[in-house]
Amino acid sequence: MDQITPLKDWQSNPEYPFVVAGPCSAETEEQVLQTARELAQNKKISAFRAGIWKPRTRPNAFEGVGLQGLPWLKKVKEETGLPIATEVANAKHTELALLAGVDILWVGARTTANPFSVQEIADVLKGVDIPVMVKNPVNADLALWIGALERLSNSGIKKLVAIHRGFSSHEKSLWRNPPMWRLPIELKRLYPQLPMICDPSHITGKRDLIYRVSQKALDLGMNGLMIETHPNPEQAWSDADQQVTPTMLAEILIELDLRVPELHNPGYEQELEQLRSQIDRIDNELLDVLHHRMQVVHKIGDLKIQNGVTAFQIQRMNEIMEKRTGAALKLGLRPEYIEEMFRTVHEESIKTQTDMMREHHGLP
Repeated sequence: MDQITPLKDWQSNPEYPFVVAGPCSAETEEQVLQTARELAQNKKISAFRAGIWKPRTRPNAFEGVGLQGLPWLKKVKEETGLPIATEVANAKHTELALLAGVDILWVGARTTANPFSVQEIADVLKGVDIPVMVKNPVNADLALWIGALERLSNSGIKKLVAIHRGFSSHEKSLWRNPPMWRLPIELKRLYPQLPMICDPSHITGKRDLIYRVSQKALDLGMNGLMIETHPNPEQAWSDADQQVTPTMLAEILIELDLRVPELHNPGYEQELEQLRSQIDRIDNELLDVLHHRMQVVHKIGDLKIQNGVTAFQIQRMNEIMEKRTGAALKLGLRPEYIEEMFRTVHEESIKTQTDMMREHHGLP
């Protein structure tokens, strides 16, 4: 993915984050055009989106209007001038969208998780110069996300965009799809040239949390937002709770605090470099401490082997978590952060000890 075209080179208003807005589903021609007309009055909107094929978890749910929705999107483009975007889940969808003059395609989370479907779409798009946005897969699998992007890149698509829409989780949470920010951050680290936007609608599942997630996404340096917008959200045929009105969207966009990825200011740069030097020194000290800790872990492993004791004791792990999070609170540190860190440290200690026991038994 070395030849990706920068987003600012093809988006309609490069001075502002790339904002794609419109209903979750195209329901009627009137609903689509009403939404588009209201959105077109907001110069911060980059493109109009509407799903016409809706992959649903179970049958008998509304699965989109299908082919009849494409002329509605064409009318949006003709009347408002907004570029139009829709989701494609297979080769046939892609062919039909291209014939209808759709400007931007996106690949949904369920499709991203299926390499066969992504490859079908990529094959149709060979030789086509069109922006394609790829949502992260439903499950937290970074390799699948990268694989989908690579398949499209290999087909010649240069206007690629990643969409962070959160990940499925069985744990009870504030979010419909927990954001797991570390995964999009890691994707950005691996492919800094890849534009990335956030879909706060699917992350939150609740319209009153849209601003909160949108601001965090921009604070993390994401390039834009995809926000589901409906003239009457409560009456929407799908995902009613997470859609906002065009007026609500305008208010959200006004409230957003835009930041720059870097600032060429001598005073700022000098102070930042001094603080980063402190971080570098502290990190080196942390590495020395972790090295020393692992040396002690090896001694514990030897002691357990000599006395026939298992590598893992649940009581000890609970004790570590309780004491470390308690100490974190006293230091003003977020307990969840410390718990995650020590869980990783403890898991590595257990892995080291089980590896030692395997070697002791002569196992490969």
